[in-house]
Amino acid sequence: MLTAFARAFKTPDLRKKLLFTLGIMVLFRLGAHIPVPGVDYRNVQTCMDQAKSGQGLFGLVNMFSGGALLQITIFALGIMPYITASIILQLLTVVIPRLEALKKEGQAGQAKITQYTRYLTVALAVLQGTGLVATARSGALFGNCTVGNQIVPNQSIFTTVVMVITMTAGTSVIMWLGELITDRGIGNGMSILMFTSIAAGFPGALWAIKMQGKLVGGWLEFGLVILCGLAMVALVVFVEQAQRRIPVQYAKRMIGRRSYGGTSTYIPLKVNQAGVIPVIFASSLLYIPALLVQFTGSKADWAQWVQANLVKGDHPIYMVTYFLLIVFFAFFYVAISFNPEEVADNMKKYGGFIPGIRAGRPTAEYLSYVLNRITWPGSLYLGLIALVPTVALVTLNANQNFPFGGTSILIIVGVGLETVKQIESQLQQRNYEGFLR
Repeated sequence: MLTAFARAFKTPDLRKKLLFTLGIMVLFRLGAHIPVPGVDYRNVQTCMDQAKSGQGLFGLVNMFSGGALLQITIFALGIMPYITASIILQLLTVVIPRLEALKKEGQAGQAKITQYTRYLTVALAVLQGTGLVATARSGALFGNCTVGNQIVPNQSIFTTVVMVITMTAGTSVIMWLGELITDRGIGNGMSILMFTSIAAGFPGALWAIKMQGKLVGGWLEFGLVILCGLAMVALVVFVEQAQRRIPVQYAKRMIGRRSYGGTSTYIPLKVNQAGVIPVIFASSLLYIPALLVQFTGSKADWAQWVQANLVKGDHPIYMVTYFLLIVFFAFFYVAISFNPEEVADNMKKYGGFIPGIRAGRPTAEYLSYVLNRITWPGSLYLGLIALVPTVALVTLNANQNFPFGGTSILIIVGVGLETVKQIESQLQQRNYEGFLR
């Protein structure tokens, strides 16, 4: 990987793209530290210092915003509205025939879906910004803070509107920065910004573990966390690269005096076909009951049960529910993102077949069978990776922002692998000599 970056910096046009991408990343991190108008920055910092167990219910969104959410900055919402909008559009594509037709139209249809994603992102940013401002005004953003209800001193309607508009504009700027990276930089812009947000919290979280450690001045815990992180990265790289290759043979076709086809290829089915989406779905769904209890302030039996079992990450019921939800959403997302019947029809249309399997319905059934078989280890792997922070809470007495958490490692390794592949492919295009050698 380091060799690929070194070779890229020696190539002038790739060096410009890399420096442009780094500049956008710096600008993105700068915006994550500029407070929203109307927020008392000193009270926010006081509450941040008093928070001992991470960010509680808002930990996932705070991680995707690079810590900007709880500091209530102009980029407080981060990339989360865009991620949510993209997932919603992807799910609706299966349900709404119009969106499915647009998806099949190629580049023009994809551009239209991207436009719908932008509109939905702005709408979600307004909704989430309003919820964040209301939570900050009520003091529920930091539940145990002594000055939690003084984060927004002026609670007039004008100040609230200005804060919501500022955060929505910040989300729009993040979308624009991501598209700039995609067009003029290296890699997928939104993924790069997500990578930047998560990686920004690593140094502080690692140093916090060292300061909280009790063995050899905290260095033993620090070393154990580093070793655990390296082992997790190796495991994630191994599984993310693993795939089941289904061979496909294309029959020869005679058109005039020329023959076409007769080639062999394969369908790559990844072991982790769903990526990090099931973890995000499961985390978000588990936050809903606790959020309802926090906002309603209910003291009923169901609210007390939720507080006792579904708030603390180290509770057995929480861990089992989290694991089962990840497994369920892994199968659910694979079922809606990969259509075996559509793949079988396309193969049949172009004269392709799997050796030993008849074209058409038998091919679709075979693909579905193989997909279900490889999704089982993929879903179990996702569940185990996601439970690593919970195990760390018990063994290392770490905080909720354990740096090598399942979601963060999956995203960082996935984005890193994809970016390195793009750099290597562009290097091969520029250094390819073909028949001249």
